[in-house]
Amino acid sequence: MKKLIFTITLAIFSIHIAIAQVPERNLDELKSESQFRADKGAYPMGGIASEDAKEALSLITTRERDDWAKGWGNVAQKYMAEGKKASNPKDAGIAFKKAWRLYYMAQWPVPNSKGKQEAYDKAIEAYSMYAKTMSPELKVVKIPFGNQTITAYVRMPSNAQGKVPMILAISGLDSRKETVAEGYAPILDQGIGFIAVDGPGTGQAPVKVSTSADKMFSAVLDYVYKMPEVDSSRIVVSGVSFGGYWAAKLAFTEKDRILGSVAQSPPIHEFFSPEFLVNNTMGNREYLFDLAPAFINVFEGAKDVDDLARIMPPMSLKTMGLLNQASAPMLIVGGTKDTQVPISDLELLARSGTKPNYSWINPVGGHLGRELKGWTDPVILNKVIIPWEVELIKNHKTN
Repeated sequence: MKKLIFTITLAIFSIHIAIAQVPERNLDELKSESQFRADKGAYPMGGIASEDAKEALSLITTRERDDWAKGWGNVAQKYMAEGKKASNPKDAGIAFKKAWRLYYMAQWPVPNSKGKQEAYDKAIEAYSMYAKTMSPELKVVKIPFGNQTITAYVRMPSNAQGKVPMILAISGLDSRKETVAEGYAPILDQGIGFIAVDGPGTGQAPVKVSTSADKMFSAVLDYVYKMPEVDSSRIVVSGVSFGGYWAAKLAFTEKDRILGSVAQSPPIHEFFSPEFLVNNTMGNREYLFDLAPAFINVFEGAKDVDDLARIMPPMSLKTMGLLNQASAPMLIVGGTKDTQVPISDLELLARSGTKPNYSWINPVGGHLGRELKGWTDPVILNKVIIPWEVELIKNHKTN
């Protein structure tokens, strides 16, 4: 496969600042930073209008989780009502999409309170109503997983000729299958479909994060392999942030069933150390707020930071002995100024496996390689990730 031109240099560096001593943003700081990101369209506020953010933030008077949820939810419910009254599907879809984004923000980063859980449930409802206006259609599928089920979204291109290649798109710590489904909509125009799933411990995933939670993705692959319209020889896995961890792991454990893997800012080894947890994860300000509480919420058996320090080290792919094994080819994406996942983890992964690995590293980018302007999340996905996936798929001999 012809290499894409990735000329940005991968640099090794470490940021061992005592971030644990930096407190989480207070209410005024949080509201100011949230409005700034909404004004700039920066994560996690992308898709939320500045005026809607301003209204929601004006309703938030404490840093309590349910107060956060209520503020955003009050603005969201206006768009839900607007969507239900709309006279045509297009206008309804626009309103329901806005409602979904606001309810998603209401439950951010994870639904770890009653109000946030209610907001998440409403986000699912709003997205479902928005999905009914989509073309090609979005299907909700239920995949057997032991005595549980995996909820996933499937969209297939309308212009497909023959069997369809597929992307298995995995969400991260605070993204959801809805957000990755939105991101991958442009790939339908390339004759490629996708199946979007929540990462373990998030959304509607049936299991929390553990060393064996990747079994749920094997079950998703089982399902995709049985879809008669799918070309099972051209399945690519793509994961964002913590989803990148699962994408990287699947490049080794499912190398015989996938064509390749995209791992965007994937935690691999150092990230899971107690030192990184204390120095970088707690109080991290690249993250809007509550990064450590979000991880506590998604890990099986975690109730506090001490539990994380005990549970996380065995998650290392190096400790598992996977990195020296055979693998599918990977695209590794990130930024050297990422304070959430160390650049050393990306470099380690780039040197691992047996197939050619490709890297796109933004020397001034933060988490996921993103910048405030220029290399935003959608730009990276559409200018770097999707072109690599399309080239990989189209250069592979079909079944």
